[in-house]
Amino acid sequence: MTARISLASLVLLVALVFAGVAQAVKPDEVLADPKLEARARALSEGLRCMVCQNQSIDESDADLARDLRILVRQRLVAGDSDSQVMDYVVSRYGEFVLLKPRFELRNALLWGTPVILLLVGGLFIVMTTRSRKMLETRSLSAEEQASLDAILRRD
Repeated sequence: MTARISLASLVLLVALVFAGVAQAVKPDEVLADPKLEARARALSEGLRCMVCQNQSIDESDADLARDLRILVRQRLVAGDSDSQVMDYVVSRYGEFVLLKPRFELRNALLWGTPVILLLVGGLFIVMTTRSRKMLETRSLSAEEQASLDAILRRD
């Protein structure tokens, strides 16, 4: 029984090791020029499927992903550079189509907000700690304690 479980585990492990990313690129989409096809694949890995949203267009079987793959290849065949292709796709579909958004001034607040919140939180903790230390009472000196005892005995 344990031999069967071990064998099944081994088969599963081998299957997981050799399982690659599923490619949804159809044979009729593949370009004849291997260099252009390699560029198209590299660009496709960075573009989000607008239907699936958690897959690149290279991995998605959605019709829109297929249309985007074909569009990328058409632009490459037309002679566009990689950045021109990406700019064209972003101009048509918006920044959301990028799996890794660009760092630009208009989205710097989005990228910087966590850092700003950490700094403000750290500053708040430091200021609170300092104010508590200033409010701590110190013990009475012997002379002050004697004076306090004398006042309390009178009453």
